[in-house]
Amino acid sequence: MSNDSMSKTLIVAILLCLVCSIVVSGAAVYLKPEQQKNKLLDKQKNILLAAGMLQPGQKVADQFKKVEKRLVNIETGEYVSEGVDIASYDQRKAKKDPKTSVRLDAEIDIAGLKRRASYAEVYLVNDDQGNLKTLILPISGYGLWSTLYGFVALESDLNTVAGLAFYDHGETPGLGGEVDNPKWKAQWPGKQIYGDDGAVKAQLKKGGIDPNNETDKQYYVDALSGATLTSNGVNHLIQFWLGPNGFQPYLEKLAANILAENVSQQAPEDESEQAAAEVEM
Repeated sequence: MSNDSMSKTLIVAILLCLVCSIVVSGAAVYLKPEQQKNKLLDKQKNILLAAGMLQPGQKVADQFKKVEKRLVNIETGEYVSEGVDIASYDQRKAKKDPKTSVRLDAEIDIAGLKRRASYAEVYLVNDDQGNLKTLILPISGYGLWSTLYGFVALESDLNTVAGLAFYDHGETPGLGGEVDNPKWKAQWPGKQIYGDDGAVKAQLKKGGIDPNNETDKQYYVDALSGATLTSNGVNHLIQFWLGPNGFQPYLEKLAANILAENVSQQAPEDESEQAAAEVEM
């Protein structure tokens, strides 16, 4: 067949495409386990970062051994222990499946999510005595150009922020992208989520906080300069995920359980002290 023939040119082009397709497909299949591993490590790193637990120079996987992953039924606030593999559960994938998510009505969908997974991943860190030290919750919501994905960490009182970090977004660098700025994130630790009435009060304040104002110091963080819509998006996702359609039912039940455990632990101590006093008498 002549090298100048149209048929030979087409055959060579088709064979070249087939070979390239096989090579690319093979590489994708071969590298997929490594990609999944790196994706998991990056997620673990951001969870540790939000909780203020990330130690430079140490393996992320080793540090993450202190963290316990649980699944929560968002509607009931109860832990999920059956019918789902906790280790492999992916909340972002579950959100896209009508079987594992719910559609949010417009009046409650302040974060622009459209759908919310029925179950949510939560991460618990206990102290040496087995008591809750830090709770890390996933948060997400629409900003200006994209959905922001991150984590908010709460101290053992389930109200004080231990840290906040966003790990995936497409906001404008230097504007809305400042959600990644360490100086901005450093404002969050110590802020309170809920007011005395139980409503979510933590929010970004346009124009900056007043250091002499107690309310500002307790609840507010500086809004992102030049990024009003992204700032509004952060406010909305905090309001949603820490509110009644997010994690608030779970936090209320967890707080009640912690209180009940403390009371039950205190009771034997009181009985022992009483018995010792009677013996002395």
